[in-house]
Amino acid sequence: MFFRILGGKIFKLLILAVKRAFLALFGGFLYEEKKRQKPIRKWAGRLHLWLGLTSGIVVFIVAITGCIFAFQDEIQDVTRDWRKLPAQQQQFVAPSQLLHKVHSLLPNSTASFVTYNGKERPAHVYAFMNNVPYYLYFNPYTGELLHVQNLNEDFFIIIENLHMYLLLPEAIGKQIVGISTIIFVIMLITGIILWWPKKKKQLATNLKVRWKARWRRVNYDLHRTAGIYCALIALLLAITGLGIAYEWMHASFYTVGNLGQDYPADHEVPKITEIPEAVLPQAFDRAFYTTVEKLPQSGMYFVLDQGADKPILTGAYPKALTFDHQSNFYFHPKTGQPLASHLYAEKSPGLQFQEMNYGLHTGQYFGLLGKILAFFTSLFVAGLPMSGFMIWWGRRNKKGSKGSLVA
Repeated sequence: MFFRILGGKIFKLLILAVKRAFLALFGGFLYEEKKRQKPIRKWAGRLHLWLGLTSGIVVFIVAITGCIFAFQDEIQDVTRDWRKLPAQQQQFVAPSQLLHKVHSLLPNSTASFVTYNGKERPAHVYAFMNNVPYYLYFNPYTGELLHVQNLNEDFFIIIENLHMYLLLPEAIGKQIVGISTIIFVIMLITGIILWWPKKKKQLATNLKVRWKARWRRVNYDLHRTAGIYCALIALLLAITGLGIAYEWMHASFYTVGNLGQDYPADHEVPKITEIPEAVLPQAFDRAFYTTVEKLPQSGMYFVLDQGADKPILTGAYPKALTFDHQSNFYFHPKTGQPLASHLYAEKSPGLQFQEMNYGLHTGQYFGLLGKILAFFTSLFVAGLPMSGFMIWWGRRNKKGSKGSLVA
């Protein structure tokens, strides 16, 4: 009981601090009433209403699945014992050996991508057989098979596909989610317009919930305050989500990050003149071990067979299961000889921005705090379509109401 009371007081103090900071930042301007505000608020209200009614279900699904996915690594670590193993002071098993074991276990499969997730986690190989994707997990020191994961049946992969494609074919689902996300961005903007107080003295009122009022008023206040408190983070999640869904948005991150300047080194890939029949296992192993030698403190590595006519690509990340600050190396598919390198520090700001997009979207770029913020923001966003619908439905059925959602 003591901790519940203490936690409630701390939460109230945090809300009070946010209110005062907001008042300090925005309390001094944009509060003169203008006649032209009325048509702006009127059209913002109409947009907010009808866009919300058309996209609400999709926004709810995307938000609630994002909320579930935020701590997927932590949940899997607790529920799947094969994801952790004791660290050993010995060399990782060669990636060619892991590929050989995959082909022995799944004779008709194709596999070319091997990831080493640090000293305390299994290595895994991505394989594809009969149109079914698999992850095969191995002890990185002995090569012992630990687990075979059918990605079409994995809970968190299903949640991810629901989040990105609504479990529809990718070409269809991506467009529905993408368009709904664009609509959500517009709704965030119109929601801020509707929330914005007409007078300065109304600002503090618009930042709080009247908990003792009737439930309709509480729902209305929750819709407004939750929306305004999470607006900036929700906008970040929406924009980075669009960067994952659409190549044009992803490319815009490069342009914005580089202030319109292009860096040719970001796009240079060594050409292979002496092309072997296939990537040689010795070359594949040499590429991996050379990468480990160059960046021995990295927490995660990968090695990718791109085909005999392209260089072997490797990558290193500072932390396991964290997909940013990536350094890359290129090797000859026949000899494993180093051809080029592209360290993280050498990449342009735009390319770094592109590569951190996933971490920004999931919150993992900012560590545990980022995941917590992503979790609660997604939870609040999931509640916005429901509370907004209840506002509309209540006004629609109220006698004398015009059904407007304008605040």
